[in-house]
Amino acid sequence: MKFSRDHGLAERRTTATEAKAALLQAYKAAHAAADPEREARMAQRAIRAEERAKRHAERDRLKAEEEARAEQEAREREEAAIAAARAEQDAREQAEASRISRVVEDEAARKAERDRRYAARKARQK
Repeated sequence: MKFSRDHGLAERRTTATEAKAALLQAYKAAHAAADPEREARMAQRAIRAEERAKRHAERDRLKAEEEARAEQEAREREEAAIAAARAEQDAREQAEASRISRVVEDEAARKAERDRRYAARKARQK
């Protein structure tokens, strides 16, 4: 048996619009019914976000402290290395100065010995 009504374009359009409106109303009704739960979920979500922000801030603070401590240790190591290098340089300079003074003293002693021998030889010739 054939349908007695011919579903034309206008009728199909109205039926689709009514169906969409009914779906929208059902969604709004379900959304309104779930609203107290939604508020609780949103509050929980906000609390978790705040806790997460606190954890991130604490982690960033600890990271900054660790970096500052590492920089301080690096500076101290560098200063210690510089001090050790200075001490080594001073020791080298002191050793060089000591060696130079010994060479000068040895040279002076050699000249004094040579002068003494010369004076002794002159004294024997007279």
